[in-house]
Amino acid sequence: MKKIYLMYPQKTGRIAPEIYGHFTEHIGGVIYDGIWVGKDSEIPNINGFRKEIIEKMRVIKAPVIRWPGGCFAESYDWRDGIGVDRPVRLNWWKNSDGKTEPNEVGTHEFADFCEFCGASAYFAANMTSVPPLHIQRWMDYCLSPKGSTTLALERERNGHPEPFNIPYWGVGNENWGDGGDMTPDHYADEYRRYSIVMGNCAPKAELYACGSNAFDYNWTTETMRKLRTSRKHINGFAMHYYCGCAGDPLEFTKEEWTELLKKAARMEEIIEKNWHIISAYGMEDRAKLVIDEWGCWHPGGSGPSKGGNLFEQQSTMRDAMVSALTLNIFNKHCDKIRMANVAQLVNNLHALFLAGGEHCITTPTYHVFDMYKEHQGADSINVTVTDNEKFENSLTVSASFKDGKTLVTIGNLSCTEDAEFTLEAVGMEISKDAEAALLTSDDMHSHNTFDSPENVVPINVDIDLTKAVTIPKNSIMSIRF
Repeated sequence: MKKIYLMYPQKTGRIAPEIYGHFTEHIGGVIYDGIWVGKDSEIPNINGFRKEIIEKMRVIKAPVIRWPGGCFAESYDWRDGIGVDRPVRLNWWKNSDGKTEPNEVGTHEFADFCEFCGASAYFAANMTSVPPLHIQRWMDYCLSPKGSTTLALERERNGHPEPFNIPYWGVGNENWGDGGDMTPDHYADEYRRYSIVMGNCAPKAELYACGSNAFDYNWTTETMRKLRTSRKHINGFAMHYYCGCAGDPLEFTKEEWTELLKKAARMEEIIEKNWHIISAYGMEDRAKLVIDEWGCWHPGGSGPSKGGNLFEQQSTMRDAMVSALTLNIFNKHCDKIRMANVAQLVNNLHALFLAGGEHCITTPTYHVFDMYKEHQGADSINVTVTDNEKFENSLTVSASFKDGKTLVTIGNLSCTEDAEFTLEAVGMEISKDAEAALLTSDDMHSHNTFDSPENVVPINVDIDLTKAVTIPKNSIMSIRF
């Protein structure tokens, strides 16, 4: 029997809603036939975007969506995506999937999509192949008040008199890799140059520096060493971590179930070690973590397009458990995290949706975000779990408190054994009345398909918090009281 202690007097901090953010890149089927079907499509749409995805994004209270990349940003020219007669360009990923970029979805369209979803936009700016002035003019076009500049007037002629809601800007993307193959010293010097031009244009915008790739702590050390003396602002440190894969995305073993979850659990190590370095340089208030790409990365081909979309893959109960485990880690360390963006939204890595033609379904990962949504904006409560030493039979847990309600989210990391637990409160009484939802399946490989779109969905369950509660193997539970 495990005991989950909710330590109400010990608040970690506020869980920024942006921790529950998303990511859409011009890659594979994410944009075209993913979120975008076109204004003349017979598929229900709002100004060309799938109505079903918009409606479901509003259900989970999606706070922010990152765009246009990813690596796609490294060769993106924002002027290609405004006005009429838009050019067709080579897509960054052309060598991988043979697709060109029609630029049907550009600044105006994506800003509309975010507005329809009730989310803010986070733009990843091209630091690799354009000068700082090019990005400054994009910010001028997007953010300058109505009628104030030549670019603001151009925005008005293109149909949007008022500024767009784009409060977050990434200064480069993966500059340690395809974003220029830079050294940390080189990147830090470039960040100082770009950020001073960008910041002067939009002093209220948050600017995020390119952070480390997974366990590359030298990148963190060297960039913090140089950026701590920067005269202009830095508001976040955008690190990436993909836990990768373990076996086949659909036909994995029990051992591979645990192997992937152990890889995902290393997110906590990465957060803590990066934060120690950031703190050592006194950058805690200027460089909170922005984990703007995270998730599983299985071999492509398991999604419904059967390899037609680059990196498209199915999402099983194992992927849902990675989501639950990761979001619980984020909640626990919310004092260190400004934002996080799961990669990606549809028809790609760790997707919340799979779509094609008239079909559009939610994955088990989507349902985790739905079950966890009330953590957004809440105070994270410190949690202790007894008898939780052996990873294979442990529970992942986080809890938060907001508006007189406590939300506890629990994942049973075992794929072989059910678990019993009790909730114990320190500093407050637990109400007997509780709402509980359970995402579960007897088969850890379970997933949703176009033919069986509700094979894995949450169910409401009755529980009595004065007694022990059972959470089945490979299952995720949310309890609100």
